[in-house]
Amino acid sequence: MLKKIIDGLIDHPLLASLFVVDLAILLLHKPPFIFALIMQGGLVAISMYLGQKLAPFKD
Repeated sequence: MLKKIIDGLIDHPLLASLFVVDLAILLLHKPPFIFALIMQGGLVAISMYLGQKLAPFKD
């Protein structure tokens, strides 16, 4: 399962890098509330897209 997730992230390098950078900014910095809310929404959207694209629990 881990190999499938890593292969999927390598197949989508832009989305993977946006996910990592967005998560790092939200965890390590204190952006203004509205900007943080927009970034959180983007993080959820990227997570949902990658989760559907990778389907790690699908046979």
